[in-house]
Amino acid sequence: MYKVLLVDDEILVREAISEKIQWQNLGFELVGCCENGEEAIKLLNETSVDVVLTDICMPYVDGLELSKYIYSKFPQISIIIFSGYGEFEYAKQAIHYKVAEYILKPVTARELSEVLNRVKSKLEDERKDEEKRDKLTKGYHKYIKNETLIVSKILSCLVKGTQAVETSVQELGEFGISVDGLVYKVVNVDIDVYSGFCELDDKIKKESALMSFVIENITNEIVNSHKAGLTYLDSDNCVSILFIGNNPIKFKSEVFSVCKEIKAAVYKAMKLSVSMGIGITVNQLKSLSKSYDSAIEILQYRYTKGSGVILDCEKSRPEESPKEFEKSMKDMISAVRKKDEGLLKDILNHVEEQLKTEYVTRNRVVVYLQQILHALYETVYETNEQFELKDSEISAVTEAKSLEKAMQLIRKYAAAGMEAVSTAGFSSGKLQAIMAMDYIKENYSDSDLSLNQLCNYLNVSTSRFSSIFKEATGKTFLEVLTDVRMDRAKQLLRQTNLRNYEIADKVGFHDPHYFNIAFKKTTGKTPKRYAREI
Repeated sequence: MYKVLLVDDEILVREAISEKIQWQNLGFELVGCCENGEEAIKLLNETSVDVVLTDICMPYVDGLELSKYIYSKFPQISIIIFSGYGEFEYAKQAIHYKVAEYILKPVTARELSEVLNRVKSKLEDERKDEEKRDKLTKGYHKYIKNETLIVSKILSCLVKGTQAVETSVQELGEFGISVDGLVYKVVNVDIDVYSGFCELDDKIKKESALMSFVIENITNEIVNSHKAGLTYLDSDNCVSILFIGNNPIKFKSEVFSVCKEIKAAVYKAMKLSVSMGIGITVNQLKSLSKSYDSAIEILQYRYTKGSGVILDCEKSRPEESPKEFEKSMKDMISAVRKKDEGLLKDILNHVEEQLKTEYVTRNRVVVYLQQILHALYETVYETNEQFELKDSEISAVTEAKSLEKAMQLIRKYAAAGMEAVSTAGFSSGKLQAIMAMDYIKENYSDSDLSLNQLCNYLNVSTSRFSSIFKEATGKTFLEVLTDVRMDRAKQLLRQTNLRNYEIADKVGFHDPHYFNIAFKKTTGKTPKRYAREI
């Protein structure tokens, strides 16, 4: 039976709610009625309460102040706020204090009963979670033994190479444990929901440790049944496995098979997803640290590969530079400028699949995602100067626990960008001029680059484009193309020892003689004189 406290300054409201609600039938007990928040606070400090039902506007201490007090002193209490229509928006401020439900006055018995049922369901779920944690705690204290802790510490030192191999082998022998074998592998097991991609508070850390203990037991049972090696809890509560084999040919496949069995058993027993990193094979105990380090390293690719994966560093071919990423960025910018939302979605989907397919570290991926955000922002800003890229939006993408969640945020930002572009009232002519400038800068070295070629790319007639381009830039297509080519030619003259004919070819001139004429017309100097005077 959950205990309810009713707080309202109107006596008729208190009486109506008290009498019309079938408290016991709903699984509740009304333990008190107060006419303001001040009285409620006093009662809360004297009586155990599960739910507080309060009005928003009351003398002395209003409903919002009461909610703030409950949030700070009794966070386990669920709060239901009801108020008049004019106060409803104000009441939403209480979201900071984890208010469970909002109800508009006048409150009907049916409506309040439905709300109480929802709150009851939440309270029951919380109680089940608490019971689960208590059960795990009891299990932990019941089964954990000093011997297990000591052995785990010795194995950790052996695997990490922080203690002489001879010492570790001797200490393990005192417990009747042998590590004799021809080949070895280290495997690390990590619970996906508690992955190291975010900070964990004390409560979550405790829960993570308990979960790791249960997983260690499951893992140990399976590893022992296959006589495959030793399981232990590492110093950071991660489950590790030292696989020991005497058949080098079958060893790799046997390790992978056992890992699959462990992953499936953990999910079946606990409904938890775990990821596993399989280190390199070594044939000496003194090399175990290499296997351990490689197992830890391969797990970092879980960010792109997703949860519940088994990553074997000997099967993987890490590639730190995603293919065609720069091209995807250019295509994305082009899609925004063309106002093609469908194409933009396709490009972002392609980027995500590309990152998932290849082996890229989380840090490197985050850099790529930040580049996408900035490219979207800068491109949209060209047409709508009201468009923003907030620090909170960058942080949300950066701190996302997985590539999938980060891409969801990017898609949301991209959709907002397309909306900003479509509503900006930016002239299509100016946008075409911007796209034309980009095209010229990318293709100036093509000696066959022509106005017709550019207009085909933009899907616009030459006469219309010439007018639009001249209005936007103040120059003709040929003048802009010549300027771009001459700027590049001057750069090559300053930074290289290339001959004139070589530079002419690189900036799109078939004829070196014509290049000399064009260069002198633009700069007032021949290329040779320009290079000499630098």
